[in-house]
Amino acid sequence: MPVKMSEEEMRQIAERRVAEKKGFFIHLVVYITVNAFLVGVWAMTNGLTNYSFPWFIYPMAGWGIGLIFHFLAVFVFPKRGGEWERREIQKEIEKLKKE
Repeated sequence: MPVKMSEEEMRQIAERRVAEKKGFFIHLVVYITVNAFLVGVWAMTNGLTNYSFPWFIYPMAGWGIGLIFHFLAVFVFPKRGGEWERREIQKEIEKLKKE
């Protein structure tokens, strides 16, 4: 039986989702900034050493995979308001009432 959410519960869920989205966008900005710095380091040292291999692709790709998973967790498969958690809490409350 679905339990109706109070206004406060809906607000908490909305605030959590907004915080998760904000966290993703901060992660994205840091990813772009750091990787731009790494590309700049590579570009500046490339002329000095004549080493043309773009080594920055390895950290960029590895971190990019993590960023993709972060995106999926926030926008594609978000938590659905903690339905399971609410049911479990309700079960525990019922158990405590019986004791």
